[in-house]
Amino acid sequence: MRTDTIFYQIFQTLPGTLFELIGEAADVVDDYEFRSVEVKELSFRIDGVFVPSQSPIDLPIYFVEVQFQKDEGFYWRLFSEIFIYLKQYKPVHDWRAVVVYPSRNVHTDVPRQYRGLMTTGQVQQVYLDELSTVPERLIGVRIAKLVLASQETAVDRARGLMQQAQQDLTDVGLQLKVLELIETIVIYKLPNKSRQELEAMFGLEELKKTRYFQEVAAEEREKGKLEGKLEGKLEGKLEAVTRLLKLGLTAEKIAEVLELDIEMVREVTSPGNNS
Repeated sequence: MRTDTIFYQIFQTLPGTLFELIGEAADVVDDYEFRSVEVKELSFRIDGVFVPSQSPIDLPIYFVEVQFQKDEGFYWRLFSEIFIYLKQYKPVHDWRAVVVYPSRNVHTDVPRQYRGLMTTGQVQQVYLDELSTVPERLIGVRIAKLVLASQETAVDRARGLMQQAQQDLTDVGLQLKVLELIETIVIYKLPNKSRQELEAMFGLEELKKTRYFQEVAAEEREKGKLEGKLEGKLEGKLEAVTRLLKLGLTAEKIAEVLELDIEMVREVTSPGNNS
């Protein structure tokens, strides 16, 4: 599983998850901007950087790295990235580093030369499998733990998270992003299942019933382009394809939602088609 990509999406979609993982209030994120940063000298890329968006100097920069494989060179690389970043950007803020591990099994010792940073609390390590009880309200942390779920439990957990997202997230755009994120994790975890099988396991109707799709359907009905739940004239459906593609839906999902032939959707979404 491409865990660095998954966690980047988690932090991008629900940035408060970082602060929940380290035991702080999620609303701290209001003072931060989340970025993925490349440091130029050796082309290092840091998984995620939370940079204070306001001037108070007491807010630290947070460097976040997700490490799901044992790597004896990990900390040498991590601190190289951080110190090159500090040299390159010369920020006025102090810094902290957060390393997210699936478990202590892939943990590696911090080199002697950097152990002072551990004793001062400059670096914090989070082990997802040790977060035994996660409050229901911390949906970002629960999504992060979904990465560790077995194949037997992943779908049921994902269904529960999707229901929670629909109930708790009032922002329609955020709700759709979270639903897509949950589905993406399960797709990675069950690589032998076809997308159609996975969507059947999820119950694609759950996505169709979200407020977003209801609003799209209502809007398109008013314009006379679609009838019912995204059903209507072919022209209206083809216009909706481009709209849904911009939201990150795949051609397969768009075809399922709009009840179109997959080849027709692929033709509309092909790079050479500007319509």
